[in-house]
Amino acid sequence: MEKQKLTKLELSWILYDVGNSAFVLLVATILPIYFNSLAEQAGLSQVDYLAYWGYAASVVTLLVAVIGPVFGTISDTKGYKKPIFTISMLVGVAGCAFLSFPRSWIMFLAVFVIAKIGYSSSLIFYDAMLSDVTAPERMDSVSSQGYAWGYIGSCIPFVLSLILVLGGEGMGLSMTAAMAAAFLMNAVWWLLCTLPLLRHFRQVHGVERHHNPVRESFARLRYVLKDMKKDRRVFLFLVAFFFYIDGVYTIIDMATAYGEALGMDSTGLLLALLLTQLVAFPFALIFGRAARRYENDKLIRFCILAYTAIALFAIQLDQQWEFWVLAVFVGMFQGGIQALSRSYFAKIIPAEKSGEYFGIFDICGKGASFMGTALVGLFAQITGSPNAGVAVLAVMFLTGYLLFGKAVKTQGA
Repeated sequence: MEKQKLTKLELSWILYDVGNSAFVLLVATILPIYFNSLAEQAGLSQVDYLAYWGYAASVVTLLVAVIGPVFGTISDTKGYKKPIFTISMLVGVAGCAFLSFPRSWIMFLAVFVIAKIGYSSSLIFYDAMLSDVTAPERMDSVSSQGYAWGYIGSCIPFVLSLILVLGGEGMGLSMTAAMAAAFLMNAVWWLLCTLPLLRHFRQVHGVERHHNPVRESFARLRYVLKDMKKDRRVFLFLVAFFFYIDGVYTIIDMATAYGEALGMDSTGLLLALLLTQLVAFPFALIFGRAARRYENDKLIRFCILAYTAIALFAIQLDQQWEFWVLAVFVGMFQGGIQALSRSYFAKIIPAEKSGEYFGIFDICGKGASFMGTALVGLFAQITGSPNAGVAVLAVMFLTGYLLFGKAVKTQGA
């Protein structure tokens, strides 16, 4: 395939990944450590800290799972996708900025839930924009570049945040002031990286407006669910995606909290997860290029097996160097499995119903990670060992692998 330059619209779409990925990296690294300090001040144990963090992530994903399909369906109405995306993005950005204010762990978690809902909701409409932004034959490449540049671009505000948090004392800043500055900086970064997309995006695919778009959206959603039952390839893929991507997002959401619960050095954990971003950048591009030569489904299955091995390795993790090894391998496959799954799904669904389908996609993806985070927290509390909860992730990856194989063999209704 002849290589083509990215269009201005494709670049604007990719840039949003750069913006929101800064929030993702903040949530995966610095934010759990700060929450841990608030929890310690309130007398919470390490096991309870890990569990409550997991429960908060689960609340977010459950709420998004409820609202995602409805608003995703509404966004398929012509002219609605960008406004709904803008509102959800602004909720996330504002929530990120307001994380600067709470001083109790309960209020901090409440604001975090609001910010994460805005972020997760915006991704439903952002993913659905892929069919408006580029052609089907370019989706693997554009989707992969979104994740790739998101990984490397998010390192800029992350490094600046690290300087503030780790070196704030030398600058005369308290931990609270340094964290407040970090939250505000990441919110501004997220907003600025979104502006080009808001300027250039135009909704191409969609359905005509009706007098009552909300009622009509519920009706269309019912039809989509019926159609999905008939299209076994889409249905089986979503069930498979539910299991394997749940494990991926659980690792992303709880990596730092897991390391903290094992008593590992906070600075080492942050640097290891920075390494994950640096490794993820080239490997996301590599998987995007590989999709030109190899079938998308084969690459996805390879990534699932790799994640199964990662989960098995994490069960016995108790040394700092092992966490560094884990960080490298997660980085190698994280972008590939996310980007290729997104583009695979975009290819097998009707373009004019992308919002409806991606709303359901989000339930089975980011919205489904409530199961992984909740199980990790639950098993940690039951057994008194953070390692015990990780074992369930390997089972989820293997289940996803088997179901995905069935989806590939099924060629639709």
